Amino acid sequence: MKKHEIAAMSKQELADGIRELEDRLADLKFYKAIEPPQNPMVFRNSRRDIAKMKTRLRQLAMQEGDKA
Repeated sequence: MKKHEIAAMSKQELADGIRELEDRLADLKFYKAIEPPQNPMVFRNSRRDIAKMKTRLRQLAMQEGDKA
């Protein structure tokens, strides 16, 4: 996911996206035990996308805290 795509998301979309990616990553880890993944980069990309989304969510929270 690109940086500008994440920046355009609302707080609710970010939270939903994080939950979805974490579920997907858990499923991938489960299926990895059964059969090797076709593309092992999926793990790294998923973790990075989660980190980017959490960072943006934290930035929004900090901005909201400054305004209050």
